Amino acid sequence: MANQEDNAQTLARTVLYQLGVELKARFTSFGGWEMPVQFSGISREHEAVRNTAGMFDISHMGKFTLQGKNLISKLQSLVPSDLSRLQPHQAQYTVLLNPQGGIIDDIIVYYQGEDTSGTQRVLIIVNAATTGKDKAWLLQHLDQNEVQFQDLSPEKALIAVQGPKAIQYLQPFVEQDLQPIKAFGHLQATVLGKPAFIARTGYTGEDGFEVMLDSDVAVELWQSLYDAGVIPCGLGARDTLRLEAAMALYGQDIDDTTTPLEAGLGWLVHLDTKGDFIGRPVLEQQKATRVQRRLVGLQTQGRNIARHGYQILSAGKVVGEVTSGTLSPTLGYPIALGYVPTKVATVGQQLEVDIRGKAYPAVVVKRPFYRSKNRVAN
Repeated sequence: MANQEDNAQTLARTVLYQLGVELKARFTSFGGWEMPVQFSGISREHEAVRNTAGMFDISHMGKFTLQGKNLISKLQSLVPSDLSRLQPHQAQYTVLLNPQGGIIDDIIVYYQGEDTSGTQRVLIIVNAATTGKDKAWLLQHLDQNEVQFQDLSPEKALIAVQGPKAIQYLQPFVEQDLQPIKAFGHLQATVLGKPAFIARTGYTGEDGFEVMLDSDVAVELWQSLYDAGVIPCGLGARDTLRLEAAMALYGQDIDDTTTPLEAGLGWLVHLDTKGDFIGRPVLEQQKATRVQRRLVGLQTQGRNIARHGYQILSAGKVVGEVTSGTLSPTLGYPIALGYVPTKVATVGQQLEVDIRGKAYPAVVVKRPFYRSKNRVAN
């Protein structure tokens, strides 16, 4: 017991941790943080996001601000996406790549515009477990005499309000009108009378917002949303929601050994419209010769769930591995993601998954597994 307590003490806690304790949340270790895995139950929380609204404490995620002249062009060499297309108050989901084309992390780059002196400002949100790695990579590849880098991770909280009624619940606490914001749009806002950053982004496949603000205001906003009827949600529902939307989880579905072309993220790779970037030669080669493996969506029969690490078989031979899997609360059947050779990656392909020593039928299906009717346009 003492060892468990000692281990718990080494985990970081967000400013909203105590509110989770008061709501009797169940906690788990995630990316070096002690995070709520569920409050009232994964199914209820999942359903709330799909039908009304739920809120997540995502303060554990890394938050960097960068500013400097020609900043966007400087960032171009670090990602495969063409950031020059971004207008102020627009954002791009993209990936940092290593020289082998592997994904260091998936990130969102929020372009906040340029001031009268020509200085451009960007906010980058990264995954919790990779915050240190990402920070080191960015500082290694950017001239710190030309780019001012600030890590806001310790001082800023982040709350995601997700679901078709997210705007109705969040708007009363925000001075600015949220309705005109398009998907991946963002703005500097006033929340509960204090400065905040709001983006129409999320990790659930639903409409919603992510709000970055000072710690004391975050506590007040969480409590206000809870009092208004928004359902607190944990990592369990976040995982089932993102998997239904076929959104990759870093460290499982993508990592530094997988390229965006293999991971089905080819839409992030803009070879024709931008110049050189780290990993480009590998992606050019993969584009020319086709990738050898691909991340596919799988549906298994009955209630046999293909979990992370389970083997995928074709004609009785092991050909790949499941990266994520769950019983979809919305669809009512098991879904999974996994890497298989390209020759067996087509929709409709019959495969099998080894579940506890027995092979169960699985079929390759289109992704995403679920597409919301409530999403707003970019």
